[in-house]
Amino acid sequence: MAHIDLGIDEKQFPGIIGLARYRPETGKPLFDLADTLLHAPNSLSRGERELIAAYVSSGNECNFCRDSHSAFAAAQLDGGLPLVHDVCVDPGAADISPKLRTLLAIAAAVRVDGRAVTTDLVAAARAEGATDVEIHDTVLIAAAFSMFNRYVDGLGTVVPDDPAAYEMSAQRIVEHGYSL
Repeated sequence: MAHIDLGIDEKQFPGIIGLARYRPETGKPLFDLADTLLHAPNSLSRGERELIAAYVSSGNECNFCRDSHSAFAAAQLDGGLPLVHDVCVDPGAADISPKLRTLLAIAAAVRVDGRAVTTDLVAAARAEGATDVEIHDTVLIAAAFSMFNRYVDGLGTVVPDDPAAYEMSAQRIVEHGYSL
């Protein structure tokens, strides 16, 4: 049970979903931001962007966001959940492109402290073909998910134990995105 009374069945609306229902005036802009970052057209695939969100959430130990975005990434990447798991454990050894590996290094730095993003990290990403927009969006995904992680965990929201709960949401997210 969340730290505050959300006035809903938290098992039916776990994590940030329940928080958005509790305060739709803040939930809608947050979901719109997630939709722009993760679902809207971009040179990074939707699966790659979801993978960045899952990776950051894993590093922040936010089980709800890690598990949900892992499922959303897996549904959109050829390597599926095994690839997502590999990236969350060790992106350096995972079967991903060098460009994505450098973007994940930037995301990891942002997760700890935005000032940890160095010119060397950015230069490495550019050397692997990352565009300024991709670097920008990686930083913003990492920053936003650090906030989302703290929001979900800071209010002690319900986290489903069953991976099937996340898989059911994945198809809806893949097809329709995040906008409420």
